[in-house]
Amino acid sequence: MNLRCVIIDDEPLAINVIKNHIAQLAGLEIVKTFDNAIDSLEFIRKHEVDLLFLDINMPVIDGLSFLKSLDAKPMAILTTAHEEHAVEGFELEVLDYLVKPISFPRFLKAANKALAKAQEHPKSAAGSDEDSIFVKVDKKKMKKIYLDDILLVESLKDYIKIITTKGNFVVHQTLSSFTDELPANQFIRIHRSYTANIKRVDTVEGNSVEIANKRYTIGRNYMEEAKAAILKDKG
Repeated sequence: MNLRCVIIDDEPLAINVIKNHIAQLAGLEIVKTFDNAIDSLEFIRKHEVDLLFLDINMPVIDGLSFLKSLDAKPMAILTTAHEEHAVEGFELEVLDYLVKPISFPRFLKAANKALAKAQEHPKSAAGSDEDSIFVKVDKKKMKKIYLDDILLVESLKDYIKIITTKGNFVVHQTLSSFTDELPANQFIRIHRSYTANIKRVDTVEGNSVEIANKRYTIGRNYMEEAKAAILKDKG
């Protein structure tokens, strides 16, 4: 099973470098990228994340302070243009400390450390398919929904309807904000009103997809990216 990676860096170029390095390796997959640590916090709390690529010098809160704030810490590899924080980083038991610009050979060495550590402490088979998210289905009740059970998420203006194999749930949240909380390798926006679980798409025909015997239109502005993601998964 691949290590689920999150990249947090306020420099788009730095994010792209790490994404390109990961694309050349087996065993790692990117589930989300963020340009600041604060926006990543809720995602990390709600989803299974195995490895952080974490920049140190960022606005609002720096990478080291952010790492200290986490109760359950994923494995972390620090990335920075400066070397002076290395000692403090290793005191936090980070796996490695990469100085920008990050060459592929140096990145490979750090990635191998993460893969080796994961093999030392493998996840249980029961937990491998148990990725889930909690949503508020009324004023007090939080409902746990397994991501693999989600078929489609439909926008209802200020609400969304989460259509699952176990039933439907209406949540007071926008489709855009909810989609941002989902792993990008599994869910894709196919229309301004729909976000689909790529794994649950049965057929693609013209400008529509079929999920659980129902057809949903792919919006013109989403066509290229949606089809590429769905057909890649099916391939």
